[in-house]
Amino acid sequence: MSNRDIIVIGASAGGVEALSQLVKLLPSDLPAALFVVVHFPSFGISVLPQILSRAGSLPAVHPQDGEAIVPGKIYIAPPGYHLLVQPNHVRLSREPRENGLRPAIDTLFRSAARAYGRRVMGVILTGTLDDGTAGLAAIKARGGVSVVQDPEEALFEGMPRSAIENVAVDHILKLADIALILNEMSHEPVEVRETVSGEIDREAEIVFQDKAALERGERPGNPSPLTCPDCGGVLWELQDDDLIRFRCHVGHVYSSNSLLAEQSDSVEVALWSAVRTLEEKAALARRMAVQARQQNRLMSEAQFRKRAEEAEQHSALVRQVILQQNENKLRNAIENMEEERSPNSD
Repeated sequence: MSNRDIIVIGASAGGVEALSQLVKLLPSDLPAALFVVVHFPSFGISVLPQILSRAGSLPAVHPQDGEAIVPGKIYIAPPGYHLLVQPNHVRLSREPRENGLRPAIDTLFRSAARAYGRRVMGVILTGTLDDGTAGLAAIKARGGVSVVQDPEEALFEGMPRSAIENVAVDHILKLADIALILNEMSHEPVEVRETVSGEIDREAEIVFQDKAALERGERPGNPSPLTCPDCGGVLWELQDDDLIRFRCHVGHVYSSNSLLAEQSDSVEVALWSAVRTLEEKAALARRMAVQARQQNRLMSEAQFRKRAEEAEQHSALVRQVILQQNENKLRNAIENMEEERSPNSD
């Protein structure tokens, strides 16, 4: 027997405020360790440990790789590193991004589920898209407890909504009630089963076997016609109940929503690259027109000026497409938020 002494928490947009409120309500004698992933840019500097240490009575740190797990301490993933929970210690990893993110919530949650099974409580707070949903499902599959912030309270309800729609969530609560239930359940004894920390990642093994079959000229399992936005490699479609995920053999992993968002960003990058190329083409044509005029080649000058004008017109058209696309994204996001918050919404 043991108690539920491993609490993993994931948050994104609005997460710093939500976490500050949550840890403020946790007691100093909490008999559990907390592990936190908040989406930060990999090149950023995080002061979240200082913020959370001041907000509550539990010390918060960016851990060192291999640091021992101590109850009553908050371990926060540093920018650019996955935070992994292993028996008795934490690991920091620069492994491939998941859902385009490092640190990723799913990565943390799955590692805790493998290492501690029924002793884990997984918490999803405010955020966009769906990072954390697959990880919360893994915690549930290992007998752990799933807790989700009430979407009506969350500043951004995308992550809570995704978890609720795809996982049999145990508790949907406001922050004050989440603090209460974490404290309460961390004192409850739970029967634990033996876990194997070195267990092979099932998804990675499927992709490895399919890739090997493809190289031998055999028919592989479920390769997708889609390619990885990170490395351009083949994506394999992996389905676990109603959750569909995509993984390349390098290790980049995407949910359907995160893949769609990443592809949308890739399209915009490609369009801006086209704008740059067209503007460079126009600049070069203008320089060549000046050179032709200096050499008294009037017909060539006219041709170069015409090419410059055409390139500028095409550049302006692509710019308009990008701006219209971004306006449509913003409009759709606002409409979705209004629909979800409507009292008549299901």
